[in-house]
Amino acid sequence: MTTASEVSPILGKLSLAALPLDQPILVVTFTVVAILGATLLGLITWFRQWGYLWKEWFTSVDHKKIGVMYMVLGTIMLLRGFADAIMMRLQQAIAFNGSEGYLPPHHYDQIFTAHGVIMIFFVAMPFVTGFMNFVVPLQIGARDVAFPFLNNFSFWMTVGGALLTMTSLFVGEFAKTGWLAYPPLSGIAYSPDVGVDYWIWGLQVAGVGTTLSGINLIATILKLRAPGMSLMKMPVFTWTALCTNVLIVATFPVLTAVLALLGLDRYLGMNFFTSDLGGNAMMYVNLIWIWGHPEVYILILPLFGVFSEVASTFSGKRLFGYTSMVYATVCITILSYLVWLHHFFTMGSGASVNSFFGITTMVISIPTGAKLFNWLFTMYRGRIRFELPMMWTVAFMLTFTVGGMTGVLLAVPPADFVLHNSLFLVAHFHNVIIGGVLFGSFAAINFWFPKAFGFKLDPFWGKISFWCWVVGFWMAFMPLYILGLMGVTRRMRVFDDPSLQIFFIIAGLGVAVIACGIAALLIQIAVSILHRERLRDVTGDPWDGRTLEWATSSPPPEYNFAFTPVVHDLDAWYDMKQRGAERPLTGFRPIQMPRNTGAGVILAALSTICGFGLIWHIWWLVGVSFLAVLATAIIHTFDYNRTFRIPAEEIAETEALRTQALAAAE
Repeated sequence: MTTASEVSPILGKLSLAALPLDQPILVVTFTVVAILGATLLGLITWFRQWGYLWKEWFTSVDHKKIGVMYMVLGTIMLLRGFADAIMMRLQQAIAFNGSEGYLPPHHYDQIFTAHGVIMIFFVAMPFVTGFMNFVVPLQIGARDVAFPFLNNFSFWMTVGGALLTMTSLFVGEFAKTGWLAYPPLSGIAYSPDVGVDYWIWGLQVAGVGTTLSGINLIATILKLRAPGMSLMKMPVFTWTALCTNVLIVATFPVLTAVLALLGLDRYLGMNFFTSDLGGNAMMYVNLIWIWGHPEVYILILPLFGVFSEVASTFSGKRLFGYTSMVYATVCITILSYLVWLHHFFTMGSGASVNSFFGITTMVISIPTGAKLFNWLFTMYRGRIRFELPMMWTVAFMLTFTVGGMTGVLLAVPPADFVLHNSLFLVAHFHNVIIGGVLFGSFAAINFWFPKAFGFKLDPFWGKISFWCWVVGFWMAFMPLYILGLMGVTRRMRVFDDPSLQIFFIIAGLGVAVIACGIAALLIQIAVSILHRERLRDVTGDPWDGRTLEWATSSPPPEYNFAFTPVVHDLDAWYDMKQRGAERPLTGFRPIQMPRNTGAGVILAALSTICGFGLIWHIWWLVGVSFLAVLATAIIHTFDYNRTFRIPAEEIAETEALRTQALAAAE
């Protein structure tokens, strides 16, 4: 522990002792990351791509490019989060018969904390936000989001939070508290190091980006829909995006507030969540789960929208029960606020409170079940094409149903008392997050990749990835269900009963199979890029789609639509094809578009530096970076040159090239 007298006026708590030079695993990891990072930077410099990346990507306010960057961030962080999972599974598989395994307790605790934080905040959230950013404006016939600069700033704030979290791997250490950092363990008395501070400021920086992104997408959906697209003519994915972003705007400020209060406890010696002087640790648990349970639906609702689009498209039918699907989505949005206490039935609130929240938890399964039946009835008597997006959808239905049933079991307070702190809960959570969020993300990636890049993903490697993920998931988590029913406690590093080891070995083999699935996904992307001409789509509509994003070219032009489409029916693009609508070839007008800006990158970088200073108590750095944030924001307000015009001639040329490509493909 660093005492007040050891805090340097220049470097704060930071010193050479913060570098984990005594831990071989971290030293090797740092060496590998440094070599890979230096190689990447060297290649970018060698091929002189810095200017291109800065002008076309880093400073871009184009919703499509920002959506792609969110996906890249999520994929990179998936590799880090999954590496943590491998280390945990290996440790638990060998820590029997007196063996301590290879991870010391303080390192293992950091790993399972970082795994949860990274997978939820920096894998699932970037995937979901990336899909919404890319698809929603195209589906509603808009040229961009309502606030393009805010979109760029939101993305880079998310990157800033991820960088702070990753920095903890090599400078200092991460929290050893679990992914939600319950007090009093996260208080200064039990966690005097900087681990919890990394957790607080990493999430604060990323949370600002998420909140602003939510505001942006709500405004986009409510104000920028194409003429004729009433709320009840919106695609289901857009509906789920709307409900998700309402949840984001309503809940993420609660997370911001609870992190701020915990920070005041740690930095200024206040007593909001301490065990004495009027503090109440259970207030923290209530507040964190008032954010935390809606967060689960923030993750899954957009993927419900993805499954709706995929089931309808690959069954060749209109989605069964569109109206009921919309109402079910809204019901889930509202009910998600009424179930948070089921995360801590064991706190001792009493039978009445536990009964209420148990019942509301069971009730929320009804609209979710209704969605499942709608997808099944959509497939019923349809001409189903089992392309990769549809395969992921069917795998989701089977996997998520089991996860939902175990959730209803945990909603029964007496059962939860037995299972709450066991591996059963870990299996349930991964069942719904992997089976729902990740399977849905892979369906979406395979579905919309040709729209983003103009060529499909290779189906062979995609199917290898699919089967590795599905088989590996059941191998990895069914043993945990069994262990949980046997009463095995979660978050344990070593075990005494040798009869349990076989289950952990099977679970470890399952993780190895999943690792093959991730490798196959990366190979799939690489092979697809190499063979992009063979996989090329010039039509813009490779799946015979039904919604407006398939009405434009692949990839779409900067302006999305040369003319704003007019919507007459629910499946707008399918309706246009049935009516024999033709693309306009003349009469183009100049289009006003937002100009790229570096202000978002600079503001996010300064915010991240400010967060680093707060973590290490480098107060001069905090002051300088905070003033720089204010100055940069003020200077940006005087930038009135924020738009540019795309000339009609340029639009005509772009559309003529598409006409030629379509004619050549016929």
